[in-house]
Amino acid sequence: MAQFKTLLAVSIAAAAVAVAVQAQTLVHDPKPSAAVTAAVADPARPPADTMRDGNRKPAQVVAVSGLKPGQTVVELGSGAGYYTRILAKTVGDKGKVYAIVGAQPPGAADRMKPLADAYPNLAIVTDDMTKMTNVPGKVDMVWTTDNYHDFHNRLDMAAFDKAMFDVLKPGGIFLVEDHAAAPGAGATVTSTLHRIDPATVKQEVTAAGFRLVRTSDVLANPADDHVKRNAEADIRGHTDRFIFVFQKP
Repeated sequence: MAQFKTLLAVSIAAAAVAVAVQAQTLVHDPKPSAAVTAAVADPARPPADTMRDGNRKPAQVVAVSGLKPGQTVVELGSGAGYYTRILAKTVGDKGKVYAIVGAQPPGAADRMKPLADAYPNLAIVTDDMTKMTNVPGKVDMVWTTDNYHDFHNRLDMAAFDKAMFDVLKPGGIFLVEDHAAAPGAGATVTSTLHRIDPATVKQEVTAAGFRLVRTSDVLANPADDHVKRNAEADIRGHTDRFIFVFQKP
């Protein structure tokens, strides 16, 4: 009987360790794939981009999204193309990136034309982000970094999130990375501090039908007091940022 109790105790302990290890594995961020690593290391990326890699951690962020070669991606708020180049290289020749620009202000598509010339799998699409009617077919991923709070300042967010849901394939991913506002701030500082409460993003996006399937603190900064505008000299590039991975069922 004593031997049986000892074996039972050992089995229970082993099972507990296995569960703990599994739980730990589930919360760890995935490692960047070879495709992602190569995309970030691409020598064609301009120095103005690579010098920002230390604080933007693009390989880790793309790894969290789960993006794979051959997939199709809608990118919102491409800016100067920091992530556009990385996304295009990651999905490769068999994939496609649709960089969405608005009709206003005029000339946005023209400014991005050199990028489209450099990356044959990149298309510049002029579209209304609350409708998304000009993207050809359904896509595997919608990607936006540091822009969700800005969309709050000019778009109907319920219509916006629904449009993102509708443009995705079933099982498709909506990645949102942004500057965190203080808990409870909601969307009150999107135009002043250019931040947003992560809880507000979660509530809005899940209300459109998405499930939150992964979060990451790879860009978190506990030292950020959340009261400075994200562009102020002493916090620029070091804000507390959250990453949410939502999935369309």
